[in-house]
Amino acid sequence: MIVVTLLVGVAVVWLSVSPGQGRRTHQVETRIYATPEYQTDTTRAIDAYERVMERYMDMSERNFIAITADMQAIGVMLDGIDQKLAKLDMRLERIERHLGILPAPVPDANAVRILAPPPVSAEPPSGR
Repeated sequence: MIVVTLLVGVAVVWLSVSPGQGRRTHQVETRIYATPEYQTDTTRAIDAYERVMERYMDMSERNFIAITADMQAIGVMLDGIDQKLAKLDMRLERIERHLGILPAPVPDANAVRILAPPPVSAEPPSGR
């Protein structure tokens, strides 16, 4: 009986210490599925408001750029008109000098105007 026990013990040790013959390794791919985050109505409203405001800011920026370009074009046009008016002023001044016309005096912007009082009539105002 001792021999059988000894043989069984050696067989158990020999099988447990085997170099791994016949063992297979299995590789398992795991995928983690997640549900989307739950959003309340308030959260959805805030997100929608943020998107609307971003679109509004983009639109405003584009419009301000267009307005700036228009203002620059208007400035160039006004400079051209100013140059033409200066030429006309010089031409008019030459014509006035040639004809001997004195230029009209330019009123002083800082001068104080004194208005004469209305004339006093001799008749009393009518009470009717």
